[in-house]
Amino acid sequence: MAEERCSGIGTTHPGVEGNRTFMSGFSTKLYQGQQLRQEMKINPRLYQAMELLYMPLLDLQQHLKAELEENPFLEMTEADVEDEVELKDEDKDDPPDDEIDWEGILLDDVDVGGRREQFEPAEEMYQRAAVETTDLRDHLYGQLRLLDLTEREARLGEEIIGNVNDAGTLTCDLNDVLAGVNAWLEDVRPAAQEAIDALEDSEEGRAELDAMFEPYDLPEAEAMLGRVQALDPPGVAGRDLRESILVQLQILGKADSLTYQIAENHFDDLVNHRWAEVARELSLKPIDVQGVADEIAKLDPKPGMKYSADPERYIVLDLIVEKIEGEYMVFVNDTSLPRLRIAQSYRSLVQNKALFKGENKEFVSRKLNSANWIIQAIEQRRQTMLKVMAFIVDRQLEFFEHGVQHLRPLTLREVADHIEMHESTVSRVTNEKFVQTPRGVFPLKYFFSSGLATTSGEDISARGVQDKIEKLVGGEDVHKPLTDQKLVELLKTDGVKVARRTVAKYRDQLGILPARMRKRV
Repeated sequence: MAEERCSGIGTTHPGVEGNRTFMSGFSTKLYQGQQLRQEMKINPRLYQAMELLYMPLLDLQQHLKAELEENPFLEMTEADVEDEVELKDEDKDDPPDDEIDWEGILLDDVDVGGRREQFEPAEEMYQRAAVETTDLRDHLYGQLRLLDLTEREARLGEEIIGNVNDAGTLTCDLNDVLAGVNAWLEDVRPAAQEAIDALEDSEEGRAELDAMFEPYDLPEAEAMLGRVQALDPPGVAGRDLRESILVQLQILGKADSLTYQIAENHFDDLVNHRWAEVARELSLKPIDVQGVADEIAKLDPKPGMKYSADPERYIVLDLIVEKIEGEYMVFVNDTSLPRLRIAQSYRSLVQNKALFKGENKEFVSRKLNSANWIIQAIEQRRQTMLKVMAFIVDRQLEFFEHGVQHLRPLTLREVADHIEMHESTVSRVTNEKFVQTPRGVFPLKYFFSSGLATTSGEDISARGVQDKIEKLVGGEDVHKPLTDQKLVELLKTDGVKVARRTVAKYRDQLGILPARMRKRV
């Protein structure tokens, strides 16, 4: 048998002429070759069409305004006359308006190739203009400047405030605050030293400099933290929830109260509703401890959130469902969108093809095709939204008549199959879209949920089950709250078959505490 010996760079085979060493794993040569393969490349216009479906109403409005500015063949028109005049081109054989060949519009174009990233628009195309607001730190800095502080104290206060998060909690240890502010002192001291040395009589200045640039210590930081915690809002700059609650009680003048004593020494027991243990240790009645917990629950656990810099989110309706003469009707809320048509001023110009040659012809053809395409794309978006919402109304008719407990299971696949479009298209149509109904305003995604079996053989929506759980808990005896297992049994008597772990999951999603935490004395 031939012997084989391995080395770090190749394999030597005795008996082979020249003992050749094969270095294929380390080859750095370049090669050219031909390869035949099939590849699907999506037309750039298809990406744009998908993006139009995805856009909420406000973004679409801005997009159309931008198109109006860039494309001279587009112009705005009033809604009642937008279809009066149409471009007539004898060389084109377009389908009638009521039978738009949408697939042809999207895919009947020159394949430009390239990667998806070259053509796909950014997910967020337009950003709303920022509105100047005062966040928590600005609010605290403003109050700090009104205090009678030395420059040294003010700097330490600013360092503490800079480490307060949006919820109003101090996010680091005071030793970390000291490390940061002392490092700043070392950075600025040389410049101050040069200024003092430039003075003729600098002895007094040096003494002041030494005092000003002496490293901060922990007692100074503790004292300044106390002054920051006295600012508005009450409880700000607490190092944890317990300290924030204690500060709020101090500001309310309850530093000597039983509430303060229990919050200071038995905070974990209060959080976990172990009222009987606290009562036993302090020789109190459990109901007294429960009263203390109720009082503490009225305080703000995140005092900084009222100054949150996050802008308010306004909902713009995309669809409207109204009940007219006993029948539910669906309307697209697109009155704010600019109505587009081919510009009349260019119609006669386009028909005289002798004027257009070379680059002019290419420009006119490209812009005209783009104008025609976007007009039809917007109409297709509108029709798709109407189809999706009409099917939702038809499927969820019991919900519109009787409420959330009658919401039926529904998936994107079911809608896609009904309207004969891809599931991803339905997902884009329903994303970030809102509808106004006789029962309130809902995101379109609200109507989609999984289903659970019932004893009658029908399915019930998961949202319907959650609503049942919420109602059962809302009507329970607070002294004997319903456990998850008890909720399972009650739902079973109502015809809903559900596992205990599923009930626990739905309860958590609803923000409902476990039975032990809901129990009242």
